[in-house]
Amino acid sequence: MVHYVLLYVLTIPIFVLFDLLWLGVIAKDFYQSRLGELLGPVVWPAAVVFYFVFVAGLLFFAVLPALEVHSLSKALVLGALFGLVTYATYDLTNHATLRDWPLMVTVVDILWGTVLGATVATLSYLLGNYLQ
Repeated sequence: MVHYVLLYVLTIPIFVLFDLLWLGVIAKDFYQSRLGELLGPVVWPAAVVFYFVFVAGLLFFAVLPALEVHSLSKALVLGALFGLVTYATYDLTNHATLRDWPLMVTVVDILWGTVLGATVATLSYLLGNYLQ
């Protein structure tokens, strides 16, 4: 059990680093130019809860099943699918319910969630192997 808690604690900064790099540097202008009026200040407590919940889900649905069968490719594929489903849920709901939510944001964000899920699950899997 300690092994899983440690893996969770170590995976959180990996996820946060990649996501903040994407949101704060790489795609900052993309989101600002398309969502400018919809964007407000970051509500950090909600963001922190999201990071904790997402990483827990990624470990439960992708990393741990891959560690059980010693399969890096399973971690990558399940991580990508988890990212796809979670980000699609958010973006497609916004697209369906919010006036002026851009289709391009939906597409790019779902792709990002897929890549992010795959990347973090793969790195977490490698870390989990190392910890074992």
